[in-house]
Amino acid sequence: MAVRKNQATLTATEKRNFVNAVLELKRSGRYDEFVRTHNEFIMSDRDNSDRVGHRSPSFLPWHRRFLIQFEQELQKIDASVTLPYWDWTADRTTTSSIWGADFLGGTGRSRDAQVTTGPFAYATGKWNINVSVDDRPYLQRELGAAVRQLPTRAEVDAVLAMTTYDTAPWNSASEGSFRNYLEGWRGANLHNRVHVWIGGQMSSGVSPNDPVFWLHHCFIDKLWADWQRMHPSSGYLPTGGTANVVDLRDTMRPWNDVTPADLLDHTKFYTYDR
Repeated sequence: MAVRKNQATLTATEKRNFVNAVLELKRSGRYDEFVRTHNEFIMSDRDNSDRVGHRSPSFLPWHRRFLIQFEQELQKIDASVTLPYWDWTADRTTTSSIWGADFLGGTGRSRDAQVTTGPFAYATGKWNINVSVDDRPYLQRELGAAVRQLPTRAEVDAVLAMTTYDTAPWNSASEGSFRNYLEGWRGANLHNRVHVWIGGQMSSGVSPNDPVFWLHHCFIDKLWADWQRMHPSSGYLPTGGTANVVDLRDTMRPWNDVTPADLLDHTKFYTYDR
């Protein structure tokens, strides 16, 4: 069983293996397919034509399946690799180890936000942005520029204490909804705030262009797993007959062979280190 670890505890070898697998996936062209998929579903969510990946109950199972698929592609390259998670309530500065030159590299330079350090810097020739919103070919970050503070542990704990998975109208207006408060449309703005804090491509539909996307969403997935453990009698909602959203046993695009019900037990696929 694969164990997903806190990125702060990774050994130098584990970091190198993860980075190398991501770079190889990029070289093959497969990585950009993930970027395109995410961008497609971000845009469909925004125009309310088919709310699947965001602003809807399926936000969490959709991304759980997305991460599993990505992790499986990495493991085809290196079977030892699992997705690490970034606990941004603990590693919350621009100098945290996640931004080291031996891992994801740091913030972008002031004049154009271009990342110039680490293995994903444009100058390496290994990380060109091919699925873009502004035609710039390099990875961009502006850590802490648009919003100063990452979410705190107290803010996370307050959301984890919520007892209902989701509520009508099943979108970004839902009150009392664990999913909506974790996604960040209500309350302390958890998931969304982290995207904005990083900036660059992470503030757009093509956010998987930045490899930190996977570590951020891995932590979001872990928080869902934590919530499931804390509230075993509180399941996925809605369960059936709901218009314009994915019910418990509805299939999710683009896979069309997996439902939220299939993804509720993450331990069928992986576990977390704590």
